[in-house]
Amino acid sequence: NKVLEKIEAEDLIRYGLIPEFVGRLPIVTKIDELAEADLIRILTEPKDALIKQYQTLFQMEDVELDFTDQALVSIAREANKKKSGARGLRSIIEKILLDVMYEVPSVDHVHKVVIDESVVVDQADPLYVFDKVDRIEGC
Repeated sequence: NKVLEKIEAEDLIRYGLIPEFVGRLPIVTKIDELAEADLIRILTEPKDALIKQYQTLFQMEDVELDFTDQALVSIAREANKKKSGARGLRSIIEKILLDVMYEVPSVDHVHKVVIDESVVVDQADPLYVFDKVDRIEGC
């Protein structure tokens, strides 16, 4: 890894890249893999973070979407395991939420959907939290 930090254009030419191509590269640099903490920050911190986008989608149905900390860690681990980095986060979350996004509008009185580690790792069903509904006699 230390060698890659000191790479020069001449090294790329010696490796076999065409000099005309190397000449068009303004910057040569090395990129490290993202750690789990970095992926979790990408999921949650930016203004348009993936988690916030899906929470907004669920809010359109008046449903709160909540991810536990362990679920976020499991999503980050899955992305690292697949070597997909930050670009793979969306596909992992879509896989988790695909059925839920179709079910929630048809289920009455759902207040909250909780995604925990078992949903991510074991493909278990998420936890649905229902509104408190007064029972009407005869129903």
